[in-house]
Amino acid sequence: MRGLQSLLLVSVLVFVACVALARPFPNEEAPARESPQRVVSMNVCTDQLAMMLADSDQLLSVSHLAHDPRVSAMVREAENYRVNRGLAEEIYLMEPDLVIAGRYSTQATVSMLKRLGIPVVVFEPANRLADVPNRIRQLGEVLGQESRAADVITAYKRDLATLRAKPKQRPRAALYYANGYTSGDKSLAGEIVDAAGFINIAAEKGYGAGSMKLMPLEVLALSNPSIIITGQKYPGSSRAEDILDHPVVSTLRRGRGAGSVTDRDWICGTPHVLQAVRGLNQTHFRHRGVHP
Repeated sequence: MRGLQSLLLVSVLVFVACVALARPFPNEEAPARESPQRVVSMNVCTDQLAMMLADSDQLLSVSHLAHDPRVSAMVREAENYRVNRGLAEEIYLMEPDLVIAGRYSTQATVSMLKRLGIPVVVFEPANRLADVPNRIRQLGEVLGQESRAADVITAYKRDLATLRAKPKQRPRAALYYANGYTSGDKSLAGEIVDAAGFINIAAEKGYGAGSMKLMPLEVLALSNPSIIITGQKYPGSSRAEDILDHPVVSTLRRGRGAGSVTDRDWICGTPHVLQAVRGLNQTHFRHRGVHP
C-alpha cells in the first residue's frame, strides 16, 4: 500500500514539474496574440468600421446592408468583399476566425456560431458622439489594428471640434420621424443636432433622454421650431410615413428651414456622423442666413 502511495506521489510531482516548466518565467514575455485573418462582419455599423480599419485581405465578408446606399455610407468600398445575410450556415462555411456583430444582430446566428466554436465579438451601438471613438478603439483592438484606429480617432475628434457650430443664435430644431417619433438630446441624433448649433425642442418638452420617443402633432405645432428634420422616406407606401405629409408638418416646414435625415450618416456610430453634422449645419445656414 505504501509503495502505491509513493508511486502516486512521484507521479503528481512529475506532473507539477512539467506544468511549471511549460509556463514562461516571470521575465519571459508571453507570445504575441495573432490578429484574425478571416473576419466576417454581420452588422451594417461594424461593416463600416471594419472596412476603415482592417487590411484588405483581413476582412472577408460584410453584411448585405453594406451595399444599400440608404443605410451604408461605404457602398463603393463594400463591393470589394463577399456578402452575407447573417445566416449561421453561410458564415460557418466561410471558415472565419472571427465574427463581429452588433447587439441587435440576429441572435440565433450569434448563438449558433458560438456553439460551433467560432469566436464572436458583439458590439454595443453608439448612443452618443463620445461613443464613436470607443467603438473604433474596441474594434481596432479586436482586429489588431490599434495604430490605425488611433489615427482615425484623432481625425474624428479634430474634425468634430472644427464642425461644432457656435452661432450667435441657436435656432430650435425638431427631429420628427415616421409614426411621430423624435429623439432627445441624450442620443446620437440629438447630439448631432446640438453639434450643428441647434436647440433640440425634444429636450424642452421633456424628451431629454434617449431616442424614439413619441411626440404628438399638437406638441410639435405648439413648439413652433425653426427647422424640422424628418426621416428619410423609403420606396413604397407606408402608413407610418403618412404623418410626415400631414398638413401640420407641411405648414411648419413651409417658409422655414427643413432637412431630411440621411440614414447612412445618422444611424451608425462611425466618423460618417460628421457628415450629418456638416449637412445639418449647411441646411440651416442656407435657409436662414444665420452665420456662426
